[in-house]
Amino acid sequence: MPEMLLWRALNDALRTAMREDERVFVMGEDIARWATGGGIFGVTRGLLGDFGPERVRETPISEEAIVAAGVGAAMAGARPVVEIMYSDFSLLALDPIINQAAKAHYMFGGQFAVPLVVRSNGGAASGKAAQHSQSLETLFAHIPGLEVVLPAFPHDARALLLASIRSPNPTIFLEHKALYSIRGPVEDEEAPLGRAKIVRHGSDLTVIATQLMVHRALEAVDLRTLYPLDLETVADCVRSTRRAIVCHEAPRLFGFGAELAAHLQEELWDELDAPIPRVGGARAPVPYSPPLEDAVIPSAADIVTAALAITQRRASAASAQS
Repeated sequence: MPEMLLWRALNDALRTAMREDERVFVMGEDIARWATGGGIFGVTRGLLGDFGPERVRETPISEEAIVAAGVGAAMAGARPVVEIMYSDFSLLALDPIINQAAKAHYMFGGQFAVPLVVRSNGGAASGKAAQHSQSLETLFAHIPGLEVVLPAFPHDARALLLASIRSPNPTIFLEHKALYSIRGPVEDEEAPLGRAKIVRHGSDLTVIATQLMVHRALEAVDLRTLYPLDLETVADCVRSTRRAIVCHEAPRLFGFGAELAAHLQEELWDELDAPIPRVGGARAPVPYSPPLEDAVIPSAADIVTAALAITQRRASAASAQS
């Protein structure tokens, strides 16, 4: 298995998909000519030289127009991969994402598929401040018709991007800007959407996390996709440990952690030894100052504190019963 940086794994996935299927093309702001090419994070580097301007398209600075064009191309039979420079800017394209891409298959009685991938990045990293650091995955996961993918490792980034491009459904593919330079083994395979991954097995506690929080967790189930959501794997893991915590970088209040905790407690109430706490970001804009940024984003210490609290709670309860 070769090792790759995460951004190179994404680049390889795009090359693979474009070689396999002439319908696949990429489009976005500065994806071909920024510095040596490839956008600000390098993911599309070299594609213009290999595939030409018809399949690597520079666009004006208009997220609504970019995504709307992608929706139309997908409905006409192409497989566009649209890059939005920062996921914060996708808010300018909510109408074509939510009202068009997510609903076209249903509203036209299945006459159209919308095999569109909107690639972007989220999360805090290196002081990019409030308008470039949000975690918006819960917003998209709430919308029927959208698939939402959150890779945490180079192998998953490549495999899940290939699966997203081959999917007949519109997919929001959110990378984490703090993970582009992590290195890991990459196999030549596609990972199915809607399949969680147990990153490390443990017996005392299940930590359910995404992206950067996976790397900060002790034992984790990496969800990889928010929708489809692999509740079966998660429930089986929680059933075996009888305790769980949910971690995400987005604000704790109204986050997907609440939905996941509610589902698990509804399904496994009699099998849990304690309620499921959530570890999430502060309800605040992400600050520009790196120390303040660190203060609002969950740390490994925050996850450890939550893990110790729930395991000690069980130990205290067992002691009281004896």
